[in-house]
Amino acid sequence: MAAIIGNSLLVPRRLVLIAMAVSVLLFVLRPVSSFSFRPVGRSYAAAITQSNGLRRSTRGHAVGVSISRRDPDAMPSRLFSSSTDSNKETKASVEEQIKVKGDEIRALKESGADKSTVAPLIDELLALKAKLDPSILEPPKKAPKAQTQPKKQQNQSGKRENDDSDFITAREVDYSKWYNDIVRVTGLAETSPVRGCMVIKPWGMSLWDRVRTELDAKIQAHGAENAYFPLLIPQSFLSKEAEHVDGFAKECAVVTHHRLTTNPDGSGLMVDPEAALEDPLIVRPTSETMIWYMFRKWIVSHRDLPLKINQWANVMRWEMRTRPFLRTSEFLWQEGHTAHATRDGAIADAQAMLDNYATLCEDLLAMPVVRGVKSPSERFAGAEDTYTIEALMQNGWALQSGTSHFLGQSFGKAFNVTFQDENGTQQDVWGTSWGASTRLIGALIMTHSDDAGLVLPPKVAPAQVIIVPIPPKKDDAETKQAMDIAMNQLTASLKAEGLRFKVDDRDFVRSGAKFFEWERKGVPLRIEIGPRDVRNNVCVFKYRAGENADEKQTIPLSEAAASATAGLKSMQQDLLEAAKARLTNGITTDTTYEEMRTFLEADEASEYSGKGLFLVPWKCDAENENKIKEECKATIRCYPLDANKQGLHQGKKCFYSGHDATHMALFGRAF
Repeated sequence: MAAIIGNSLLVPRRLVLIAMAVSVLLFVLRPVSSFSFRPVGRSYAAAITQSNGLRRSTRGHAVGVSISRRDPDAMPSRLFSSSTDSNKETKASVEEQIKVKGDEIRALKESGADKSTVAPLIDELLALKAKLDPSILEPPKKAPKAQTQPKKQQNQSGKRENDDSDFITAREVDYSKWYNDIVRVTGLAETSPVRGCMVIKPWGMSLWDRVRTELDAKIQAHGAENAYFPLLIPQSFLSKEAEHVDGFAKECAVVTHHRLTTNPDGSGLMVDPEAALEDPLIVRPTSETMIWYMFRKWIVSHRDLPLKINQWANVMRWEMRTRPFLRTSEFLWQEGHTAHATRDGAIADAQAMLDNYATLCEDLLAMPVVRGVKSPSERFAGAEDTYTIEALMQNGWALQSGTSHFLGQSFGKAFNVTFQDENGTQQDVWGTSWGASTRLIGALIMTHSDDAGLVLPPKVAPAQVIIVPIPPKKDDAETKQAMDIAMNQLTASLKAEGLRFKVDDRDFVRSGAKFFEWERKGVPLRIEIGPRDVRNNVCVFKYRAGENADEKQTIPLSEAAASATAGLKSMQQDLLEAAKARLTNGITTDTTYEEMRTFLEADEASEYSGKGLFLVPWKCDAENENKIKEECKATIRCYPLDANKQGLHQGKKCFYSGHDATHMALFGRAF
């Protein structure tokens, strides 16, 4: 039995030995010309990947390999199909070329070269790396991502449906959505848990601070002094001026109780029914009534006049349809209130303050305006005349940007404010009030900004310059020291010029992301400075808007501050001139009512032709004014002061009724 088993095992072993001998013989007799090396193919590279730990990027082209710690030398020797000295030299040569090409690309990126310049070099780099690993040129396989949240969709109209994205809707797609996106994405403000109220974020508040600082200086020069009055106003005060209370009654928030108590069922708090106020309190919609109550105490003689008081405060007007900065239930503003001995003195004060508002808009915000007086239907409640400045937004709609009211003697009489004149006779005082609010921030956005984000005129920008240093290699101490010296020189020179600047040296954010962020925030000038720039004693300028915005500029470090000052001044003027041209071209004259209606209907269909305002002869008629508002949603923005002072309406017929014109009226749609 054992012999049988032994013989059965022996036969196969002999056959194997014979087969091996035959194979060796055939190999020796094979013609030399038929022998060749097989190139490393896809399957071979895949095998190497599996056995030796080759890693490829899943985000784009493969940019390198990593070797398994178990066999650190396996990858280079196996990627090259021979271990001869010549192949080792070829491998070393390719690696050196890769290093040189990589350094060249990094240097170009640091200098701010555009993508079209860098892209061909990247292709060359990939081709070199493919000599070491052909699989680099294969399309990367994207790993499936687990979607834990609904994907942000973009509908057919080009608008994102998810308001939490950083997407900015194009103006031509949806102007209203574009505006809301700008406010949200650029960090100006966001909605709050309180209906109709917004949270103004630091960047938005910085803008308001700039406006407030400039305007407060004008108010002080106007002769007014700052004070502060209570937020809560007795309801009985508003009842003293009938027209005034009627104008604000529907917008008032009312405090009726003065405390809360625990709910008997233990479910929380409730209004204490025993804490009702005898005279309910109004959260101030404006402060005329409270301030005129105090004026009665402060004014006795003609020597106390004129009395000019200004207040920086918040007010509450219960709005049904709100929009950040333009129309919110609570907003920030300044309100000025003055008392005068004569009618002419009060009118002159109201008109002078209107000029201050117009100058602020044009000089600080680079936003031209039309000065005018409101029609009787559009006047402030309780005023004899309301003066206004109207700005034209990019979509052809008007925005009331500041008002000044001649109150006559209505509030003086309502609160019994009198003074003794030079002859010892008691006289009623004449009054004005005037105000501007955070609505100016909305006007600023819609005057200059674009689909890429905010565009801020340099004078109002919280930071006029953002400096983005391009860091050197971590182990390059010498270059880092040179960078520090150059940065100190640059910041000192900018400070000496009085420029407002920030340095973005965050080491966890890429330079490209910084560029994108500050462009969206509207910073007028970006200065880039990297190791190559420092070696050449230069820096790179990129303006957000204006004639110099098309391309980057290389500026000597020694001239950077002076060049920035001149460039920012030029940008401010460029923005103002562009806005002036838009306003001039946007006003149509010598038109009929039907033509105006046709233009406005086209605008409603998102086909704005550039004609948004219409200066026409008009017979003052509240009924016809209301009809036009119903028919084409246009209102009289104002009776322009210049046009009416020149008497342009004289001898003309009203474009709507055909009767003799009494004014030149500026019609348009408005926010």
